[in-house]
Amino acid sequence: MKTFVHWVDRAPLWLFALLVATVGLAPWIPEPHVAEKLRWLFAGELTRPLDVLDLVVHAVPWLLMAFKLYRNSLTTKGAP
Repeated sequence: MKTFVHWVDRAPLWLFALLVATVGLAPWIPEPHVAEKLRWLFAGELTRPLDVLDLVVHAVPWLLMAFKLYRNSLTTKGAP
């Protein structure tokens, strides 16, 4: 876990933004898969294993970006 956190701390923020813009929002038309899969999840229609895997693939960049922003907020709290 420490290795992962260290990697997230060292990686530039633009890398996570690029992952969100490409994998996290793909395909852009007609709507991002992550939005569609989340709608299915909340409606109880996300039942096929392939759809669950698709949700995970498209959600991971968002989770990484959130974790990176959280880690940045911790390191800049004490800065003047």
